[in-house]
Amino acid sequence: MKRPWLLWAPLVVMACIGGLAIYGLAVPKDNQVHSAMIGRKLPAFALPAATQGVLPLSSKDMADGKPRLLNIFASWCIPCKAESPQLEALKAAGVEIDGIAIRDRPEDVAAFLNEFGNPYRRIGSDSEMAVQLRLGSSGVPETYVIGADGMILFQFIGDIRAENVPMLIEKLKVAE
Repeated sequence: MKRPWLLWAPLVVMACIGGLAIYGLAVPKDNQVHSAMIGRKLPAFALPAATQGVLPLSSKDMADGKPRLLNIFASWCIPCKAESPQLEALKAAGVEIDGIAIRDRPEDVAAFLNEFGNPYRRIGSDSEMAVQLRLGSSGVPETYVIGADGMILFQFIGDIRAENVPMLIEKLKVAE
């Protein structure tokens, strides 16, 4: 036998696989998506109004000295419909919310707002998803806490549920 170390190779490979398995079980899983945009200025954009009767949205509108939420939604998005009562609750608590409608037609946005309410101060139409991608958003709904100076302070992925409302209000208070 000219290569006795070959006898040990399967044992070393199995030990490495076992070590990786133990490491995977021992280290807690991090389910939080960490956005590269947190702590950066909102990218410059100017979007047309998503439908008649709403104001258009630009990045300049969001750096006016007041913290606010920026909600990315779509009329065809089922979780966006589910979060509507929570957005209304945030609005009732005095939170300013701006929206960006993704890949939507004006008549569909109007029907959505008519059915589920309009908690938004302004709604821009991002039909090509260009602003959504520049924000680092991966889908709808997503909500950003924007500081008074236009800085992105927090990103919430998914639909806002009742238990998330106090946390978002607290994030906005810290942003003042």
